[in-house]
Amino acid sequence: MKRILVPTDFSSHAESALKIAAQIAKKSNSEIFLLHMIEVPSQMNDAITGATGIPETMLFIQKAKETLQKSKEKEYLKDIQITEQISFERAHEGILSFSTKNEIDLIVMGSHGISGIEEILIGSNTEKVVRLSDTPVLVIKKNTSELKVENFVFASDFSEEIKKPFKKMLEFAKLFDAKLHLTMICTPNSFKTTALSEQIISDFTTAFDLKNYATHIYNDTNIEKGIINFSNKINADLIGLCTHGRTGMAHFFTGSISEDLVNHAAKPVITFKI
Repeated sequence: MKRILVPTDFSSHAESALKIAAQIAKKSNSEIFLLHMIEVPSQMNDAITGATGIPETMLFIQKAKETLQKSKEKEYLKDIQITEQISFERAHEGILSFSTKNEIDLIVMGSHGISGIEEILIGSNTEKVVRLSDTPVLVIKKNTSELKVENFVFASDFSEEIKKPFKKMLEFAKLFDAKLHLTMICTPNSFKTTALSEQIISDFTTAFDLKNYATHIYNDTNIEKGIINFSNKINADLIGLCTHGRTGMAHFFTGSISEDLVNHAAKPVITFKI
């Protein structure tokens, strides 16, 4: 891991994400890319890229540059290489395109968390990035100033397609020397016997040289509740899982466990694209 992207809107949530990114950067000797997105109307885009500018727009951009510079000068970023960037796109689209163009290894984002009708109608930029990003996304909740990962829950069905993203998850876990809790959630709609569940996890783990880990089978009414309840039970520090990145109507009807956890879990969540 060498390149970490932290999108910022200068909120306290983004500040929490930057603090955690700094911690990870020091552990992995990584560079941080600090990205601020400005969504502007098309006529303002023309002014930005043209020879003349709208004074109000240029003043807004200058203020953003000054705030980015102040962010770079935070004491907790000392001795970390920081590259700041302002981009003029819709937030989640700009984050995804920047990540791809700059070969980012990890995106660290803050999450406001949403619920009810707001969640159904608009979602959040963090949720959209989690759904669509090919790069692992670590979602940090407000007021998290340090990430100590002693117990790391990785919830999965442990199918063959999980093996590739699981390798990336292992690399991240090694940064913290965390104990892995490999967890299969069984629900009324996805019931498996204990014997079958244990066999699936056992077959999966034989492909990896795992040291500090435990396996668990946990029953609950649905997968999201199962992950949250199990994580609370063992006092986990981080939740990890893989996402298919569903879009369109399929996503609307089936939902996304990753996105639900980003919105509802009190603990940090890291997702890996299958």
